[in-house]
Amino acid sequence: MPEPSCRHPITHLPGGIAISIDASTHFRPAGGFVGDIIPFEHDGVAWLYYLLDERDDAAPDDRMTGMPWAAVTTRDFATFDDEGIVLPSGGRADDDFDCYTGSVVTDDDGTLHLFYTGHNPGIRTAEGDLQVVCHATSDGDPGRWTKHPDQSFGALPGYAPEDWRDPFVFRPAQGEPWQMLLATRITDAPYRRSGVIARLVSDDLITWRAAEPTWQPHRFITQECPDVFRWGQWWYLVYSEFSDAFQTRYRIATSPNGPWLAPEHDSVDGRAFYAAKTIELGGERYFVGWIAAKDGGRDGSPWQWAGTMSVLRARQLQDGSLAFGLPTSVTSLYGRSTDVLGALEPLDGADERVGAGAETRHATWLGPELPADGLVTAEFDIREGTHACGILLRTSDDGETACVLRLEPLRHRIVFDRWPRGTTGGEQWQILGDVPHTVELERPVPLAPGRHTLQVHLDHDICVVVVDDRVTLSTRIYDLATGRVGVFATDGGFELTRIDVQTRTV
Repeated sequence: MPEPSCRHPITHLPGGIAISIDASTHFRPAGGFVGDIIPFEHDGVAWLYYLLDERDDAAPDDRMTGMPWAAVTTRDFATFDDEGIVLPSGGRADDDFDCYTGSVVTDDDGTLHLFYTGHNPGIRTAEGDLQVVCHATSDGDPGRWTKHPDQSFGALPGYAPEDWRDPFVFRPAQGEPWQMLLATRITDAPYRRSGVIARLVSDDLITWRAAEPTWQPHRFITQECPDVFRWGQWWYLVYSEFSDAFQTRYRIATSPNGPWLAPEHDSVDGRAFYAAKTIELGGERYFVGWIAAKDGGRDGSPWQWAGTMSVLRARQLQDGSLAFGLPTSVTSLYGRSTDVLGALEPLDGADERVGAGAETRHATWLGPELPADGLVTAEFDIREGTHACGILLRTSDDGETACVLRLEPLRHRIVFDRWPRGTTGGEQWQILGDVPHTVELERPVPLAPGRHTLQVHLDHDICVVVVDDRVTLSTRIYDLATGRVGVFATDGGFELTRIDVQTRTV
């Protein structure tokens, strides 16, 4: 198992104030990984429950312990307090040997209710492992729960007992019945199109009765981790799917009952950011998910389930669609700025002045070494007709080895590329040139001629990119731990009005 991406050493300031000088803003527990996150606001504190994945390599039937819920708390999404395990897994004979995704709500009397998915690989149907909805309560302490196994229940008739999970409980308005949304499948549909978000209703959070499904798009295997919230006049349905693409998506409506409409760009991030659910804190809406780890901590390896916690701040646009960026509490940590614009050096005969000339076939300029933890901000004024431009991350001195953030204005997208891409053999022509960027790491973004801001948060092996405080692209960078920053243009040009690198002040 690879080591956690960041440690949290402590130093002491005058007056006995303890601070972490290398604390990651992307939480990951020592010796484990963050699975699906269940956010819950309580007395101004965000409780971020998560499925603790300790990567037990044993076969399902041989595992001695199941998956629990652990939690961290935060007031700003930049610093976290580790609360440890708060909902332990059940025994080998229990429905909740594995405690999977759910939700937490507060009733009118102040009692906290936690609903979660119970799973036991030893309890099977003819089609697979059984999943049930489980219930626990607390008298007000979000870290202490009492389970109620007598209240667990499985799939209703017509739904797949093996996919009956991720209960999300909410109430559309005070005094109305509670609703429970469930990621499930209907049993009489083609498998790939059987996914549905089922709905149950309750008056007391104990007895549940069937209602019409919230959404049945006839498109996915399941819509995992459903989440519903209201923002002004709009209602939002958030879900994650792995049929068409491995992404978190959202839909909008003017009612909690739909109809749920797709905005022009309906995804929250790319392949690496998954299972996001939302929380409101301090008047802001945040999407909390995980950035997937890769097998063995290598860039060319397959993505894994679970990884490192990551938080995006959402903004509501006039048409109800959402824009995404970094939390301001995170960017404010990086107060020490180094101007890179005057330090850029031309490569391979590029013009001395960055972006000079009406058009360039290809030109690259390189700057200084990048810190492992830092914030890069660049402002490009892109000329009409430009095919590509962007930033090189952790590049070698000759530009042959680098991670590439490439803006493609004619395609209105940003992609993540990497050099060298690799080869399929020893011959010169067997370079992976037919893979123009990392698969599933592309994002649509409006790139009309003019000024655009590219912001890159590097946190050791985590990389979160933001374009125009609107579109995010998260990924991992394992293989290149060091290197320089650079900019480039291909078949076009730009004026570079700003590029700086910011590091932490503490």
